Amino acid sequence: MSSSDWTMKDLEEWDEKICELAKEEGLDWFPIRYEVCDYFSMIGHMSYHGMPTHYGHWSHGKQFERTHQMYNLGMEGLPYELIINSDPSISYLMRENPAYLQILIMCHCVGHSDFFKHNRMFANTKPGTVVQRFRNAKKRIQGYVENTNIGIDAVEEVLDAAHAVQFQTDRYPIEKLSPRQLKKKYIDLINNDEDGEWSHIDIEKIPLEPQYDILKFIMDYGRIPDWKKDVLNIVREQAQYFIPQIQTKIMNEGWASFWHYRLMHKLELPQKYHIPFLKSHNQVIRPHIGGLNPYHLGFEMFRRIEERYGIEECFLARESAHDVSFLRQYLTEEDAQDLGLFSFARQRDKYKITDISDEEGWKSVKQDLLKNIGTNPIPVIYVNEVMDDNTLTLVHDHDGRDLELQHADEVVLHISRLWGDVIKLFTVVEGDTWEI
Repeated sequence: MSSSDWTMKDLEEWDEKICELAKEEGLDWFPIRYEVCDYFSMIGHMSYHGMPTHYGHWSHGKQFERTHQMYNLGMEGLPYELIINSDPSISYLMRENPAYLQILIMCHCVGHSDFFKHNRMFANTKPGTVVQRFRNAKKRIQGYVENTNIGIDAVEEVLDAAHAVQFQTDRYPIEKLSPRQLKKKYIDLINNDEDGEWSHIDIEKIPLEPQYDILKFIMDYGRIPDWKKDVLNIVREQAQYFIPQIQTKIMNEGWASFWHYRLMHKLELPQKYHIPFLKSHNQVIRPHIGGLNPYHLGFEMFRRIEERYGIEECFLARESAHDVSFLRQYLTEEDAQDLGLFSFARQRDKYKITDISDEEGWKSVKQDLLKNIGTNPIPVIYVNEVMDDNTLTLVHDHDGRDLELQHADEVVLHISRLWGDVIKLFTVVEGDTWEI
């Protein structure tokens, strides 16, 4: 089939049918604005994370060129769809997709948008204003680039450094005390301390508690000009917008796949669409040999939860969980065995299977899986103290996995450029304390 087997009117009619059926099934999503584009435009949207507008940076161009070359060489395909967390949601459809695939994609997007709207991890992403915020950020960055007192080189240096640590921030939507509120808290504890429990606290220490939001800390305490603080704030806010998507990749894709499969079976599809639909579905959710396909794992988990507990439990999980809590609660020994999950580790120049999902090993496999999904693969670094000479000390929250020292050196260099002074990072390497 080719793209000639559908018209825009056809898509509008199918969209109406999909929306009517999805509402009957209990889904509740943001309105979706579909935009049809060719493969070249799709690559561009992918390079800019689906945003209609985004500030310029060499990394976006690098990603575009890589994807374009791999696609032209036939070494990499393109996603059937791309949708962003906004209100209304924006979804891009490839013009080259045949009709049955466009219908599948629209069902898939309804699932995604429902997930964006209701999952608690997205509660603070402000989808109604995200496009305008990205547009304003682009204008501000461009203004600094064109400012003769700043210029493109200075702006790119700050962006490079900020990108290196953009996910060193608060990973969960928890209300936190401001520095002033925190100081008052400890003053009250000291003043009401009858047993001397809090007498060791240095009330002038900065910070009083470990601070995991490195960019925010530099914005608050760094001796840097306002334009740099603004650039850091732009990168930080955009990272916080994307973090929920990282934390719910398995659930999000699983939920969308679960619903496109369910809706497609309930739609009155022409007979000629049935086999192509099943082929496309199976291609999307097939397991990846030697790797993890989030579509496969997410789809299978929601399917099994419905079988065991009913569809309402699926909706509850969709609302309250993220990937780690989702799999921690619902992944069973039976699931691990059926899905063929295993653990592996690199030993010198080879990879070796370390555990399989049998009666003894499945719990270890599950724990390894949890350590390597969401934001968990990203090392946790926190600000420990600003010394009298303005040296900033950082601590790696070691969880048994050592840092890659070459990368750590580069990241410390980036942070020092942002802070404008000496940086010390403390970690553990092969059981010994290490200073970078």
